[in-house]
Amino acid sequence: MRHVLASTVLAAALLSGCASSSAPPPQNPPQAGAEVPLDTILRKQIYQMTPVEAGRYVSWVHAQEPDLRKRIAAIGRKNIGQPYRLNLLGEFPFQVHDDLPMFSLDHSDCVVFAEHTYAMALSQSWEEFFWMLQRIRYRDGVIGVATRNHYTEMDWNVANRWLVTDASAELAGPNGPTYAMTIDRARFLKTRHHTDADLPVESSRQAYVPKDGVAAIAGRLREGDFVNVISTRNGEYWASHVGLVVMGADGQPHFLHSSEPQVREETFASYIARAAAREERNRQEGRNGTRLAGFKFLRLNDDIVVPPMAPQPRPGHPGA
Repeated sequence: MRHVLASTVLAAALLSGCASSSAPPPQNPPQAGAEVPLDTILRKQIYQMTPVEAGRYVSWVHAQEPDLRKRIAAIGRKNIGQPYRLNLLGEFPFQVHDDLPMFSLDHSDCVVFAEHTYAMALSQSWEEFFWMLQRIRYRDGVIGVATRNHYTEMDWNVANRWLVTDASAELAGPNGPTYAMTIDRARFLKTRHHTDADLPVESSRQAYVPKDGVAAIAGRLREGDFVNVISTRNGEYWASHVGLVVMGADGQPHFLHSSEPQVREETFASYIARAAAREERNRQEGRNGTRLAGFKFLRLNDDIVVPPMAPQPRPGHPGA
């Protein structure tokens, strides 16, 4: 597998205007870890590292593991045990609609975990990681709450086609299930983030692999693939959770993901069984909870060319 993130790509981003107007990495990051022996850093999990230590680890793992798929698995497992916390990231200080920062090492939710893992695996330094993280989180890398990939199926999966390709329809087969999805980004941004945006309502139809069909296609999954967990309630379907495929010691694909209480690795059978137990508890308690419908699987691309960031808007208040 090859991927391109040479200096020419970063230079293209700078020449397009990022050098003068994009959000920089956090100012004056702590230098703790600059003189720490590398073997001491390697004994830590990433969530126990300072940014400087994480940068040194990123450089080390890139040199030690040239295979991108294996590097994704190694970095993801290096965060097993990371505490879970929902709603971690924002655009601060680039935008000030909230005070949530642009990266998080000590905690993760499911999206934060997947994005940070991909960004670190594609990078050779802290600076490249921070740049790559924003490229993954935002459409065309344009930083802002209105350009953040809020909706998994219709934002994240589409904006990151340079990184992953939706293989759900192929895996599910011609008679595989689908669901309709309609999103109103303008309404979401106004009600959730108090941000005005002129964006049309959009609809699509999404293919997925039903939960009882995962075992049959498990041998076609590959390490580093992106997973969308599809939930349903009252006839509606949506991606409620995400994670990564890694290969276990048993040679079978495992699900590596961040969920309460911490990052974990488990078989897909284990995840499906836990979902079934939760659904049975809800049924017995008379609650109309969500149910697991299945999974979307997005194949990590073999030849990744990272697009440059688009010129950044001037940072300001929401709706500016």
